[in-house]
Amino acid sequence: MNSEEKINGQREQVLNDQSKVVLFAPCRIGEGILQLTSEEWNTTIRAFQASNASPTYFIPASGSGSRMFAFLFDFLNQPNTSDIGAVERFMNHIQEFAFYQLLPNDLKLKIRENALDAEELANFLLGRSGLDFGNLPKGLIPFHYNEPFVLNPFQEHVLQGTRLSNGRAKFHFTIQPEFEEKIKASIMNLEGLTGKQYAVSYSTQSKETDAYAFDEKGAIALDEGKEIRRPAGHGALLENLNELDEELIFIKNIDNVQHFNSSNYSMETWSVLGGLLQKFRTALSTLSRNPDKAKLVELNEKYQFLSPAEINAVRTNEELIQLINRPVRVCGMVRNEGQPGGGPFWVDDHGVISKQIVEKAQISHHGEQFRLMVKSTHFNPVMIALCPRDLQNEKVDLTAFRDNSKYFIVNKTQKGQEIKYMELPGLWNGGMAKWNTLFVEISQKTFSPVKTVLDLLEEGHRG
Repeated sequence: MNSEEKINGQREQVLNDQSKVVLFAPCRIGEGILQLTSEEWNTTIRAFQASNASPTYFIPASGSGSRMFAFLFDFLNQPNTSDIGAVERFMNHIQEFAFYQLLPNDLKLKIRENALDAEELANFLLGRSGLDFGNLPKGLIPFHYNEPFVLNPFQEHVLQGTRLSNGRAKFHFTIQPEFEEKIKASIMNLEGLTGKQYAVSYSTQSKETDAYAFDEKGAIALDEGKEIRRPAGHGALLENLNELDEELIFIKNIDNVQHFNSSNYSMETWSVLGGLLQKFRTALSTLSRNPDKAKLVELNEKYQFLSPAEINAVRTNEELIQLINRPVRVCGMVRNEGQPGGGPFWVDDHGVISKQIVEKAQISHHGEQFRLMVKSTHFNPVMIALCPRDLQNEKVDLTAFRDNSKYFIVNKTQKGQEIKYMELPGLWNGGMAKWNTLFVEISQKTFSPVKTVLDLLEEGHRG
């Protein structure tokens, strides 16, 4: 596709937005979400550990750390009463943050003597003459102190993932290229501290996937005469994922990592997700060798991965095999207690009902669709075990299993100009729409995201 065809195609999608998802019903326990008994949980863990699996962690890590400190930036630039509580809490607990260990002795002394004002500390933490947190990716911000180590998320993910698989795990981070050397130095520092070497690789989001921005009339938006292009969301990372030739991949977010001493349950959960994936693929392989619709119904009763409509549409053994011979993912789902993020739903796509992870931005906030959305009992914390191979263990082209109609429309203001552009179907939303999908309930203890620096005071980050 040449540039003109790409521009015209994106213009059509932006101006004639048909991206909204039609919900059929929320997935619930026993209706699309599996709930394992304690015996099933432990048996799955043991089976996974006995398999000697070698997972590769795929972790998007290009997000900026500056948003963690938004209330401090506001305090420095435009102080307002809404930030006072956050600033006070930050200052009152400053010695509990891991990065306190990195402060120079003169600042530590001022803190101990209550002689340091918030403005001086904020400038040192955020500015280039200090720790420069305002300009670093979130993955390079120190999260945890595990004496004598001060660990950032890159290091913590590697340390914990290696523990899970007895040193066999690999790690792939998608990053901003300008920080690659600092990230590599961070991993080398970890290797120096532990005396071990780790299999870590990196990639960046392809500029070729960047979306064209349009004005309200559909003309290409310009900035100083140049076409405005914007990154097309995390769905663009499907290209990066597609480059990995691995049998078992774990996807998680860079900021959802607990303190090493509080990570036991998360490590167990990864074993459950990986073990369930192995067990499910074995069952699919058995069925593919002796295809039988009655056995498909029986398998679906156990794993709840297809809708009745999808099964009823199967007319021949060839169609049955085609239906089950797709990439497989097992997604952890946490009980919804008001957290943001996508949720598990049965979706109606022109009469075809299927299981999907759906973001709130994809759902109409009116009428019956809104009522179905608020009935959702679980949300997606992004703990996903997947196999990007078919049942013959051959690597498949993941872009063939993306639903290109499930894009996002983004409206922004750039230098006073109203623009809109298309983001690609989300990596675990429309990007994996045509996968065979299991949802399984996992504990809230696996979900400790750091959206603001104050989240580091929560239990999961305190060790």
